[in-house]
Amino acid sequence: MAESQPKVGTVAWVDLTVADAPKVRDFYKKVIGWEPSPVKMGDYDDYNMVAPSTEKPAAGICHARGGNAKIPAQWMVYVTVKDLEGSIKTCEKMGGKVVVRLGKTMCIIQDPAGAVMGLMQSS
Repeated sequence: MAESQPKVGTVAWVDLTVADAPKVRDFYKKVIGWEPSPVKMGDYDDYNMVAPSTEKPAAGICHARGGNAKIPAQWMVYVTVKDLEGSIKTCEKMGGKVVVRLGKTMCIIQDPAGAVMGLMQSS
């Protein structure tokens, strides 16, 4: 995850969850020039992809394992919300649904049109 968390209502992070994270990691390393920085996830690594000439992660590439197993294989935008539980209730009330919970402070929702995005509670 990015080091400083953006304000409520703004994009906090972008990542991609796929079955073969090393293959996709290497693809973006060659196509964009991102340098992978391993992030320990128990018995495997996910990756922060660091922008060229910086030390700042630009995005993440994750394995579709564990809590991430149900995340669609697409670039996922995570937006910061003040109250995750409140946002989930409103989402469902407005015709959306939770695709997957990612711990106590994150989830992926689907809007009534079928589009998905991540929500991340501000700290």
